[in-house]
Amino acid sequence: MSQPLTGRGSSLRYPLLLPPLLFAGPFLLALGLVLPLVRFEKLYFFEETPSLADIIATLWRDGNIALSLLVALFSAIFPVLKILTVLYEAARRGNEPGRSGLIGRFIPLLSKWSMMDVLLVALVIVAAKSSGVASAFTQPGLWCYAGSALTVTVAHWLIQARPSPNGL
Repeated sequence: MSQPLTGRGSSLRYPLLLPPLLFAGPFLLALGLVLPLVRFEKLYFFEETPSLADIIATLWRDGNIALSLLVALFSAIFPVLKILTVLYEAARRGNEPGRSGLIGRFIPLLSKWSMMDVLLVALVIVAAKSSGVASAFTQPGLWCYAGSALTVTVAHWLIQARPSPNGL
């Protein structure tokens, strides 16, 4: 049997790691949205380092409203909804392992889309490098965005694994 970690009878399945993860997820998402995702170098003279927020704003400004809304939905709104549902589930004291209700079933659906932007940026980098038109390099925003998705997923897993407060 596992040893209690906090003195209140919580087991190893609900470690002290959960609060830092619940803090890090939104923090990293915010950084991932505003920090540059990728750096494009063209002809060694021109350089662009767009952030996700810049990409959404540029698409909107250029009249690509549907694409802007789609990118905003998958890259900002879905991750925020995932974080909010994980925070809600963490705040609920009555949830039992394996019985997470509608909110708990909603999180895996959001999780499937949370890394899509990271994959798309990786594909853009490969395409830019293979075309010879520009050199592309990852930037901190991409790593923060990916880190947010991973920390929130791990936090959700820890919440699902924790024992119920009434010991059942």
